[in-house]
Amino acid sequence: MPKLEQDDVELLKSWTLPSAATLGSSVRAHGILLEMRARLPASSKKLITLEAGELVLAMPASAKSEFNAAAGIISAAMIGIEGLPVIPREIQDILTIKPGERHRWLGDGRLPSAGTRTVRLAGRAKKITFHVFDPKIVEDLLNSGAVDEWREDDVAAATENRRRAAYKAKLTRSLKKGLGAVSSQPTGQDEPASELEGWDAFGHDGLLR
Repeated sequence: MPKLEQDDVELLKSWTLPSAATLGSSVRAHGILLEMRARLPASSKKLITLEAGELVLAMPASAKSEFNAAAGIISAAMIGIEGLPVIPREIQDILTIKPGERHRWLGDGRLPSAGTRTVRLAGRAKKITFHVFDPKIVEDLLNSGAVDEWREDDVAAATENRRRAAYKAKLTRSLKKGLGAVSSQPTGQDEPASELEGWDAFGHDGLLR
């Protein structure tokens, strides 16, 4: 076979992403792809792609040693891939939740954190730190329907908070109104004689003459 044709032949290897790893999320699958690229040398990062639920490594036949090295890295990383921590954008896609819900449930302990991760954004000097989540716990939440229950609890809590706030506002207005009525009452010598107990009888007996 002519040399040119040999160079055109690609070396291919693929790895199927198990559903236990992706949890049915395309965002999670893409996250796994990025994780694999991060482990490869710079020259090989773009040579692995995600196609129909599979990681595919493709290189020219002339890059056999580089291909074998990259394939070895990917194969090793695929062992136990189901345990790869779930990052924020992945858990939002898996559980179909909004960022606000993630923050609220993380803050009140319903959504347990598996620790934090710090990364440097591409092309930026600034690093960011975020919580990651145990994939087993995420899977349990997905299968148990806990998110729907949490939403119902949040609606009930919000309704109760509004009721309490309305009652407190009403009570405050009532107290202010009551204080205003008391302050408008005359005091001391200006108090009407008719309001003094026994005053009529006292005057009738002529004790004031």
